[in-house]
Amino acid sequence: MPSTVARSDEHAQETYTAVHESAVEQYGEGERAHRTAFAALKHTYEKVGDHWEAKDEPGPSDSRAASPDRFGGETAGGVDATASRAHLYKLAQELDVPGRSRMSKDELVEALQKANQRATAKAAE
Repeated sequence: MPSTVARSDEHAQETYTAVHESAVEQYGEGERAHRTAFAALKHTYEKVGDHWEAKDEPGPSDSRAASPDRFGGETAGGVDATASRAHLYKLAQELDVPGRSRMSKDELVEALQKANQRATAKAAE
């Protein structure tokens, strides 16, 4: 289980594990099984720092997840890019993102991605 999922609540861990096991049965062990499990997790959870937290509303987290073929669009690395600017700003406050008050929604998404990567790297030390 990825460390970011292991640091998340029990339901997030169960979701990832159940989908991953099913994907392994269907596709075999490997990258595709992990991507499938993360895609399912991102439907109801968003990455906040070094772990995953439940979203207020389930749904696709970015344009790639919303795409029927999942090949087009950008991924937001676990950040719920469909959330309101106010929600993203609140997360930026929690993660102490500098300059957040002047950022657009897209800039907040990018800054949160970077903050999440830093928090995950720090937790792995």
